[in-house]
Amino acid sequence: MLEEVERWLNRRSWSVADRPLDRLVAAKRASGATVSVVLPALDEQETVGAIVAEIRRALMERVPLVDELVVIDSGSSDRTAEVAREAGARVVRRDEILPRIAPLPGKGEVLWRSLLVTSGDIVAFVDADLREFSADFVSGIVGPLLTDPDVAFVKAMYDRPLGEAAGQGGRVTELMARPLLNMHWPRLAGFVQPLGGEYAARRSLLERLPFPVGYGVELGLLVDALHTVGLDALAQVDVGVRKHRHQDGQALGRMAAAIYRTAQVRLARGHLVRPELTQFERGERGFVPRSHAVDTEERPPMTGIAEYAHRRVA
Repeated sequence: MLEEVERWLNRRSWSVADRPLDRLVAAKRASGATVSVVLPALDEQETVGAIVAEIRRALMERVPLVDELVVIDSGSSDRTAEVAREAGARVVRRDEILPRIAPLPGKGEVLWRSLLVTSGDIVAFVDADLREFSADFVSGIVGPLLTDPDVAFVKAMYDRPLGEAAGQGGRVTELMARPLLNMHWPRLAGFVQPLGGEYAARRSLLERLPFPVGYGVELGLLVDALHTVGLDALAQVDVGVRKHRHQDGQALGRMAAAIYRTAQVRLARGHLVRPELTQFERGERGFVPRSHAVDTEERPPMTGIAEYAHRRVA
């Protein structure tokens, strides 16, 4: 590991316990900063309500840390929107945001569009499939942004059990993302969960970054944040244990392909690998190939979108 990264780990890696809620509320009041929390959701009726209710109870009603709690529904076929609304979130349909640009499928698309319907100086993203959710996931990642003006981007770090096996989750992280980062962006080698879906950043940074529309969004934002604000402006906070729904091996393969493609674009903008992945499923007569398109679209920095610029002027 680079000496610079070892120093960064000592300076920019914390535990959620390092910043009690009363300190965060005082820092928020002194700075005047506002905090938005965004949950991208697709068919998450089983978990989204408990997450929304906990954030609202612990960080909006008990203490005034979160100003805005928004669930972006990207086309759920279940009761996700209804459950989130009943739990106390403002629910916005993805397709209603920036309607002149046809939406593309993918989590990154939802996160990019969320900047248009939120107003916080600090924006925190939280996945909507978490189980046994703790408000520490939110207070942990917004804490450094409220207390240290030099920090611009914060990732959560945590244990990821796979069933009963501790530390065996995050398979795409270990098999794809971590080797890529160590080889090509070794200054990011200190991040424990580079692909984690819980992170917060200053709006002034997010609006300057391109957003890969699909699975590559976490790696893309992390790499681009490094190049935009530098390693010392990035941080991570230990929030405990993350439990969520795990995907099957083929879904993980598609995720890995999209992440590799996102990395490859950043390594050589002018030369793209073939954006398709072929996988195999056993059929009645043996293995059957199934080809899937790899996410190839990226949304431009939000500062270049006329509706966003107009909203800020207004």
